[in-house]
Amino acid sequence: MRLLVFAGSTRQGSYNRRLAAATAALARTSGAEVTHLELGELDIPMYNADLEARGTPADVIRLKQLCFDHPAWIICAPEYNASYPALLKNTLDWVSSPVKADPAWTDGFRSSRGKVVGMLSASPGALGGLRSQGHLAPLLLNLQCWVAPKNFALGRAADAFDADGQLVADAARQNVQAVIDQVLWAASRFQQP
Repeated sequence: MRLLVFAGSTRQGSYNRRLAAATAALARTSGAEVTHLELGELDIPMYNADLEARGTPADVIRLKQLCFDHPAWIICAPEYNASYPALLKNTLDWVSSPVKADPAWTDGFRSSRGKVVGMLSASPGALGGLRSQGHLAPLLLNLQCWVAPKNFALGRAADAFDADGQLVADAARQNVQAVIDQVLWAASRFQQP
């Protein structure tokens, strides 16, 4: 099963980027074919219909293709002001934006329709970014994704990773693994003919 893992942050010391890397490693151990996407490696501007009218940026097409090619996604969502950050919203806005000049991408939901998405988050606070997931789920449903009911919010994230970036606590690893397992299981069922 092809799994796309990414964090809604580009900050160098981001806990959610660390969580995405640890999640990708666990998923590979589970036998998934994992693409760990770093959003900072893509040149994606803030969404603007005027900019889009001049031509969809090449990295947006690349992003659309990556999302399309992976039946399963796991998103590690930071929490800013009790919601998900602008970077994550902007990314998903571009993913769902139709490209009128390209017949392959005129359907705005082509990249997201039917994808099984697991939500994780990490925060230095006790709630672990859980409130961002509560706002993210309706957005994913609007993009016609299947949102996995199992999720996990990693609290006290400043102390949650070892020097190699792996999760320290067995309970945290087990909770992340449970999300991975459910996403992969559901995506495999939805891919059946």
